[in-house]
Amino acid sequence: MNNKVFKLINQFSGRCSPIDLLMILISNKIRYVFIFVLIFMWFRNDSYKKVSYNAVKSMGITLLIHTLIKMFYFKPRPFIKHRVGILIPSKMDTTFPSKHTLLVFAISTSIFFYDRVLGSIMWVLSVLTGFSRIWVGHHYPFDIIGSAFIATITSAILEKISSSVNYSVRQ
Repeated sequence: MNNKVFKLINQFSGRCSPIDLLMILISNKIRYVFIFVLIFMWFRNDSYKKVSYNAVKSMGITLLIHTLIKMFYFKPRPFIKHRVGILIPSKMDTTFPSKHTLLVFAISTSIFFYDRVLGSIMWVLSVLTGFSRIWVGHHYPFDIIGSAFIATITSAILEKISSSVNYSVRQ
């Protein structure tokens, strides 16, 4: 099923230059939007500063999880095992988890807990990032889903810990 869904999405890669350029742009450059939002939030006020701090902590933990998974699990990228449309060069390392997807979901989930509207917009951008990683031929759908799950759970746990610490400090 993973391979079938991958082929269903990736089969359109290379057929429409404007969409391909958009997917390449999202895949490679959307992270700068996330960084800009975090910087903006950091300088806005103290409550937003806490959200940016939690997002950065979540990113760090998801990167640690990414490193640990890579040490014990290897799954070749789709373009290594199959003849697929690949729009941009990629490393030959493991396909799971997707680092791009981990980082953007960690940020968007952290923001969502504080600001539902901005967090929802960031979540849509995160989903587009994951979709673009499939489109350009770098990841399977389950890599994206698994990465989104890991990052979301990590951010949720950090938010729970952070809010319980703040609650106990206020008491």
